[in-house]
Amino acid sequence: MSTATQLIHSIPVDPLTGSVSVPIYQTSTFVQDAPGEHKGYDYARTNNPTRETLEKIIALLEGGERASAFASGLAAIDAVVKLLESGDEILAVDDIYGGAFRLFTHIYAKFGIKVNYTDTTDIANVIDAITPKTKLIWLETPTNPTLKISDIETIAKVAKQNNILLCVDNTFASPVLQQPIKLGADIVIHSATKYLGGHSDLIAGLVISATQELGDKIKFIQNASGAILAPHDSWLVIRGIETLHLRVKEHSRNALIVAEYLAQHPAIDKVYYPGLQSHPNHEIAAKQQSGFGGIISFTLKNDTESAAKQVVCNTKLFKLAESLGGVKSLLCHPAQMTHKSIPVEKRHAAGVADSLIRLSVGLEEAEDLIKDIEQALTKAQKHISDIQIAAFQ
Repeated sequence: MSTATQLIHSIPVDPLTGSVSVPIYQTSTFVQDAPGEHKGYDYARTNNPTRETLEKIIALLEGGERASAFASGLAAIDAVVKLLESGDEILAVDDIYGGAFRLFTHIYAKFGIKVNYTDTTDIANVIDAITPKTKLIWLETPTNPTLKISDIETIAKVAKQNNILLCVDNTFASPVLQQPIKLGADIVIHSATKYLGGHSDLIAGLVISATQELGDKIKFIQNASGAILAPHDSWLVIRGIETLHLRVKEHSRNALIVAEYLAQHPAIDKVYYPGLQSHPNHEIAAKQQSGFGGIISFTLKNDTESAAKQVVCNTKLFKLAESLGGVKSLLCHPAQMTHKSIPVEKRHAAGVADSLIRLSVGLEEAEDLIKDIEQALTKAQKHISDIQIAAFQ
C-alpha cells in the first residue's frame, strides 16, 4: 500500500455513528458503571478517545508500537528526558533547537543530567563522545536550523551496542519523508505544531515509541505529569494528517526550486538544503529520506545581524514569525529568534552564523516566492550600500 493511501486510511470511521470525521470528545470525565468499571476511560488526563485516535494514527505512520500526544513539542521532549535519572548523560546533536537547549541547560542540568554536544554527522564523533554514563542519544535530522543530516541507521547500531536509547526529532522530515524507527531508533518525537498540523493553528507534541514497554513508560510519565493534548487540538492534528502527504510533497517541490535560486544568487554565501547535491550530507539524506522537505537556511555574504534583519523585515509573502511547516511561507532570523537562548559561541560553533536566515517554504507558487526574496535582497543590498557611502562622507 502506498504511503498516501495508508496515511488517509489510517484515520478511522467512527464505529458508533459512521462519521468519517473523528468525533471530538470534549469532556473531562466519564461515568463509571461501578468503582473501577468503565468503558476504557475514567478521566481525560489519563485518556481521551479523540487523543487516543491521534496516538494510534501517528504510531502506525511512524511504525511504532505506542504513541502519546502532548500539549507542545517541548512537553514531548520533557517526557523523554524524564526517562533518565540524576547522573545520566545525553549525547546531543550540536546544531540543536534552541528550546531543547534551554530545557537541557536551564532545567535538567540542575537535576544532575549532563548534556554533551557533538557534530553527529560524523559517526566517529558519536563514538568518541559516548561515556559510561551516556543513556540517551538525541538527534535532529535534518537539524534546526542548518539542516545537517545524521545517519540514523549507523548511529542506531552504535547506540544498541552500548545499551543507549536513540531518540530522533523527526519534525522537519515528517513520517511522509522519513521513519526513524524503521532505521533503528527507539523513540521519535514531533512538534506536531509544524507539518503534522500544517495550518499554524495549534500547539502540539508527539512521542512515538518502538516498543510497547517504552511506550508504557512514556504514557505513565504523561499521566503523572499531566502535559496532555486537548481533544480539539488532537482533532486538528488528525485533520492536518489527512493532507500531510500532499502538502509535504508540494513543500519539498517548492523548496528545491527556491534553494536552487538561492544557490546562484550573488548576495548569498551558503545555502543549507539537503536536496542540493552540494549539501555535504546529500547522499545520506537521499538514502534515508524519500524527499528533502520544505526548510531552507542560508547565510549572506555580509555576515551581520543587521544585514539579515534588512532581509527578513522586507519580505511580503514570507511572514516574519517563529515556527514552520504551515501552508503560508514563514521566515525567521535564528540568532535573534529561535536560537537566541543559545550562547553566541555555541551558535557559531554549530554553524548558526549571524546572518543565517531560515525559510519555511509554503504552498504558494515557487516563482512568487522567488520574486519576494529577490526584492527583499535588493532592498537589503541598497540599504547596506547607503550606509557604507554615508560612512565615507
